[in-house]
Amino acid sequence: MTASTDLDTLTDFFDRYGVALTNGDVPAVAACYALPGLVVADTYSFSFSTPAAVALSFVGAAPDYQEHELIAANAVIEDVQQVSALLTEVAIEWEFLDTAGRRVPGERYRYLLRQTDTGPLICTVIRTG
Repeated sequence: MTASTDLDTLTDFFDRYGVALTNGDVPAVAACYALPGLVVADTYSFSFSTPAAVALSFVGAAPDYQEHELIAANAVIEDVQQVSALLTEVAIEWEFLDTAGRRVPGERYRYLLRQTDTGPLICTVIRTG
């Protein structure tokens, strides 16, 4: 087993993650994370060590997507770097689609993914813009 830098594998993973986010499927979002996990931004950081803690951190996201009428998320992969035998860093710009079919620009993140027997899982998320 080695870290995945295959764009098809990474695209499939982030497609599933984006669908889970916009559908408010918190268990599916939590299933995308390795534990413990870490989220880092300019003004805050938090970690989680259980699927329930991951779920709690994303409970507020679904109403935000609904309020902005966002129905789809597309991860545009900007960069992929193999960090080690099992770790890959992926730079993503999220683009959203609203109910009127308009493209809504999103934010940029870097994800540190760990390759597992079942595929990649998110270890760390860093908000970059």
